[in-house]
Amino acid sequence: MMSANETVSWLAERAARDPARVALRFGSSSVRYDELHREARALGSDLARLDIGPGDVVATRIDNGEAFPRLLWALAERGAVLLPLNLRLRSEEAAYIVADAGACLLVDAGGEAGEGAAQVAARAGHLPRARMRDLRLEALPPAGDFRRPGPRARDEAQGALALIYTSGTTGRPKGAILTPAAFRASARASASLLGTGPDDCWLACMPLFHVGGLSILLRAALAGSSVEVQQGFDAGAVAAALESGTVTGVSLVATMLRRLLEARGERPAPETLRWLLLGGGPAPAELLERAHALGYPLAPTYGLTEAASQVATRLPEDTAPPLGERLQPLPGTEIKIAGAAGERLPAGRAGEIWVRGETLMLGYLGQPEATARALEGGWLHTGDLGTLDAQGGLAVLDRRDDLIVSGGENIYPAEVEAVLAEHPGVLEAAVVAEPDPEYGARPVAWWVAREPGGEIDDLAEYCRARLAGYKVPRRFVAIHALPRNAAGKVLRRELRGRSSGENGGSEAPG
Repeated sequence: MMSANETVSWLAERAARDPARVALRFGSSSVRYDELHREARALGSDLARLDIGPGDVVATRIDNGEAFPRLLWALAERGAVLLPLNLRLRSEEAAYIVADAGACLLVDAGGEAGEGAAQVAARAGHLPRARMRDLRLEALPPAGDFRRPGPRARDEAQGALALIYTSGTTGRPKGAILTPAAFRASARASASLLGTGPDDCWLACMPLFHVGGLSILLRAALAGSSVEVQQGFDAGAVAAALESGTVTGVSLVATMLRRLLEARGERPAPETLRWLLLGGGPAPAELLERAHALGYPLAPTYGLTEAASQVATRLPEDTAPPLGERLQPLPGTEIKIAGAAGERLPAGRAGEIWVRGETLMLGYLGQPEATARALEGGWLHTGDLGTLDAQGGLAVLDRRDDLIVSGGENIYPAEVEAVLAEHPGVLEAAVVAEPDPEYGARPVAWWVAREPGGEIDDLAEYCRARLAGYKVPRRFVAIHALPRNAAGKVLRRELRGRSSGENGGSEAPG
């Protein structure tokens, strides 16, 4: 296994080979590769003074500012493991993750994320904290009776570069252990497929705490490309960056692309843009056709956290309809369409998408049974439905049966249902996806009152106090009883069908 310290060699080698090449841009400021390497080493010394070493898990609540890329490389310098927290999570959700991961430090960069870090640290058992200030780390006052995690978390995460939590069907998120080797294999394969190189510049407007945003930083360092980092997605700012003529590649989800087209109107795509990777779930055909007509170099992409992001991508030069199909597996990645018994299905037959290759995670931290199920036989069993054509092109027909992909964010119904079940007036609930023209899908909750005829008007507020905003159901529909099959399993497909034509129920704002 490649050690995390070998990841630093990507940066060290690049700094030695191209010291003056721009690595990162933040608005009007820029950072060269030799500067980035020097700053990462200085931060590594700060981490050493805080007793952070190989295998230690360090959680971060940091936005897309200048702190995140430096800390990424500094942690690699120490052989420590990055645990990036989704800033949209509530403190209870984030605290579960840092406790489950066995984190021994929580780093923030001040601002709103820093304000929430104190709550997370307290809920996670008085976790020690540090703050990035002027690109250096300073320890915050001792948190109290924190007990350093035992060897289990450290041993399991040893050699990992990042621990990325992804929701599971049980409603509890699981930590995917991703090694430098997996990210290196993904970066090299992506560069080979797309033809990227040192002269390219990627626009990073997706959250860096997601595996897709993190992968942009790692791919660029390996190839010697530059990255223009934006604080978040703003359609006007993205449009301006593309029109500047310096950006050659950008990764978006369908919601972002729609807003970008609204901001730019009918102007054709900038000639300097070579790739527009589009992930986060299937995109509507009308959106793809509109972007294609304006000359955007669309590259629909299928990816997974468990596979270090990118798995298969359709090249922009493939312009034959339908535009969302015929995705090519990354070089070195094998895709198989499996039947119910795991057999390989022939071309055109729909089945579960299985993935095999060097980009796969080691497993889920502390969950050997879930790991064994997900990686049985050396294949990642994605749970997603798709087909392969005779040339090996992938078409993704549907995401995991229960998964709701809303604006690029994953929502698992079981997690929302568990919150609703705690409401004293709710007997049971089921959450399914409802199509949405802007976000792709939004969750809808069907619920049964504990007392016949009971009415509840605070379910949205109840959920919003316990869940990230994007997880709060758009509507709450009262129902006499949930539809079930003979084995007692909720018939979600039936509820999804009802949601498509259901206009009743209360709607949660935004």
